[in-house]
Amino acid sequence: MAGVVLAGALTGSVMIAAPAAVAAPAPKVVYLTFDDGPGVHTPKVLDLLKQHGAKATFYQTGANVTANPATAKRAHREGHSVQNHTWSHVDLRTVSWSKFKSEVTRTDTAIRTHTGKTPTCLRPPYGAVNQTVRDRAAALRKGVRLWSVDTRDWARPGRAAIESRVLNNVRNGSVVLLHDGGGDRSQTVAALPKILKTLKSKGYTFGKQTC
Repeated sequence: MAGVVLAGALTGSVMIAAPAAVAAPAPKVVYLTFDDGPGVHTPKVLDLLKQHGAKATFYQTGANVTANPATAKRAHREGHSVQNHTWSHVDLRTVSWSKFKSEVTRTDTAIRTHTGKTPTCLRPPYGAVNQTVRDRAAALRKGVRLWSVDTRDWARPGRAAIESRVLNNVRNGSVVLLHDGGGDRSQTVAALPKILKTLKSKGYTFGKQTC
């Protein structure tokens, strides 16, 4: 058919093909998780997350939720995930079923009281997991969630070490272990601005763990 161009345009005797559609790259996600709070450093962590438009998952102990209810409530109100880290940070491999159940359900109650939601995820303290722990967690309708990048920030290795352990090891889908409670977490707080800014500049979004 004269004068009709189907896939491009004629310029003299040369056909210029229409540009192929380029699919947008899939977004990369990283999961920042904070253990052992809420505590005195948690509000500073929340401030930084808010400043950078990031969400996180907080694995909180029931005892600390009871001691710092307003902070637990704030984390939930600002759109973060608040999950179960037992009542007293006990090694769940070593306790009876009765003790296990108490550690988890008391924490559920404390978190639900101050956030209105019952946790669906359980992070066993110390990452101490065996099949018994998994089976008992499942009996309480909990999914066990651990991590893939360990900053070892609890040992207070310094701001720069915490930054590099995150930024040198994060991949799409990584779960990063950080701490906002259980001791002096000022180094973690100091490391967060660079971590958040750098990950955002590399195209990462910040997800929340679910179970």
